[in-house]
Amino acid sequence: MSLLYEGKAKRIFTTEQDDVLRVEYKDEVTAGNGAKKDHLEGKGRLNNLITSKIFQYLKEQGLESHFIEQLSDTEQLVKKVEIIPLEVVVRNIAAGSITKRLGFDKGHEFEQPLVEFFYKNDDLNDPLITDDHVKLLNLANDDEIATLKEAALGINEHLKALMAKMDLRIVDYKIEFGRTEDGKIILADEISPDTCRIWALDSDENFDKDVYREDRGSILDVYQAFLTKLEDVE
Repeated sequence: MSLLYEGKAKRIFTTEQDDVLRVEYKDEVTAGNGAKKDHLEGKGRLNNLITSKIFQYLKEQGLESHFIEQLSDTEQLVKKVEIIPLEVVVRNIAAGSITKRLGFDKGHEFEQPLVEFFYKNDDLNDPLITDDHVKLLNLANDDEIATLKEAALGINEHLKALMAKMDLRIVDYKIEFGRTEDGKIILADEISPDTCRIWALDSDENFDKDVYREDRGSILDVYQAFLTKLEDVE
């Protein structure tokens, strides 16, 4: 097995099977496209356990992803896919960048979920792009764009139901998708407090990386509290 790719939060390794990869979650935390970063022992374990449980939950709801199985506290096996360089963001409640970009008050609940595309390009600072930009950049065609939006909204409904069982709200989140060898688009990467904005049911208490972004305490404690709630869901 050899290292195929190393990013901010994960290392990807080949395996003996050409179509299967091993993902190792790192003990690194970053914010602001890497402008702020720290090493936090145990963070990789928390992200891996949370992502594995959420992907397993989505599988039980009939949603396909690249996730195969959890190997250890920090590792999982996944299907090899060609990652589409888009962050697909779903927003249920206004928070973060959209409040600055469009003037929504923090906490404003959208009548229907909003889906946005961000081009994954560090040099360009991951800009917000339109459907037409997606096509001009040859990232996806019309049918694939429709598939991405439909899948993202379907995932949203399941995440909202899961969070409600945990007395939490899914404010917004970003997900990524990949293409299998036969061209099928499936969910990939991770779903964790690193990639979601999660609030308590009756307040804007965070169970996500905003705690780190805004220096409001230990994200290890926050992520562990989230994991405990997740494990308590029947």
